[in-house]
Amino acid sequence: MPRGSGAGTYHCPVSSPLLNAPLAVTWTRIVAIPALMVLLLVDEDRIPCGRWLAFGVFVGAVLTDWVDGRMARALGQVTVLGSFLDSLADKLLVSAALVALIELGQMSAWAALIIISREFAVTGLRLVAAAEDLLIPSSNLGRWKMASQSLALAWIIAPGGPAMVEDVLLYIALFLTILSGVYYFLMARRRLFDGGPPRPKELGRL
Repeated sequence: MPRGSGAGTYHCPVSSPLLNAPLAVTWTRIVAIPALMVLLLVDEDRIPCGRWLAFGVFVGAVLTDWVDGRMARALGQVTVLGSFLDSLADKLLVSAALVALIELGQMSAWAALIIISREFAVTGLRLVAAAEDLLIPSSNLGRWKMASQSLALAWIIAPGGPAMVEDVLLYIALFLTILSGVYYFLMARRRLFDGGPPRPKELGRL
C-alpha cells in the first residue's frame, strides 16, 4: 500500500526518463550520426545522391537540437539525462561530420582540432565545476557557436557550394568557437580558482 495515501489509493509511477518526448527527439539526433557517416563516406555510385541525402540528414539532426530543448521546457520534462544527452548529441554530430570531411579531404585537420579541442576543454571544465557545486549554464554565445558550426558544416556537406563562402563560414565558426571557449574559462576562473566558497548565482553565463 502506498504510504501516506490512505487505503485504496494508488499512485501511478513516473514514466521512465528514457521514454519522454524530448528525449526521443534527442535520441533521433544520435541515431542519425551513423547514417550521416555512411552517406558521406560511401561512394555515390553505390548510394545515388548520397551527398544531398547526407545534407538532409545533417540539417534534420541540427533542427532536432532546436526542437528538443523547447519541447522539454514546454512540457516540463527538463531532466539531467536530457541535458547530458543533448550536449553529447551535439558534440557527436559535429565531430562525426568533421571526421568524415577530413577523410574526404574537404576539411582541414587544424580546423577540426580547434573545434574538437574546445569541446573537450569545456566539457572538462564543466566536470570540475560540477565537483565544486557550480553551475555554468549555456547562453547566447554558446548557441551562436553551435549555429555557426552547423551552418559551415552544412554548406561544406552540400555539393556545389562556392569555396569562398565555405571559407568565410568556417572562419566565423572558428572565431566563435575560440571566443566562447575563452569566455567560458574566464568566467569560470573567477569562482574555480579564487579559493572562496561557491556562489553559483554570481557566475557569468556563457
